Amino acid sequence: MREKKTRRDVPQINERVRFPKIRVIDTDGSQVGVITSEEGRRLAEERELDLVLVSDKSDPPVCRIMDYGKYKFEQEKKAREARKKQHTADVKEVKMRYKIEEHDYQVRVNSAQRFLKAGDKVKATVTFRGRESQHADLAEALLKRMADDLQEFAELQQAPKKEGRNMIMLLSPKK
Repeated sequence: MREKKTRRDVPQINERVRFPKIRVIDTDGSQVGVITSEEGRRLAEERELDLVLVSDKSDPPVCRIMDYGKYKFEQEKKAREARKKQHTADVKEVKMRYKIEEHDYQVRVNSAQRFLKAGDKVKATVTFRGRESQHADLAEALLKRMADDLQEFAELQQAPKKEGRNMIMLLSPKK
């Protein structure tokens, strides 16, 4: 489904610039001055460039003489670079049982630490089987211990709480 372009989305270049007076900036960044939009178009055409509206908020509106195709390409390139650098925080999960061995617990803590350093949130889950759910206090103590062990990297986003056969705690990376 294509998005409908609004008037704001359509760039105001050349004939679309319809203001009685505009402030024109030359290709080298120097000001030409306040002239009519027809004069600005004529100046741009003489140099085989485009008259592009930069800011319609000021009085008079500001236009620049530039190669619009090249300008548009540069803007798209900057947007692509910004998207590349953007990191979305995923939720990574570490699962364990309430009667976990010490070495296995350390492995889970190290994994959680690695996830937090990468900027992801960590969901720590303790799973119960059968009648083990009556030991919820031990699982809660284990999750609180994990939160204490990771306190220099994480802040508690959701305290340990029981959901069905699991007890869940959510940690988010410190800013």
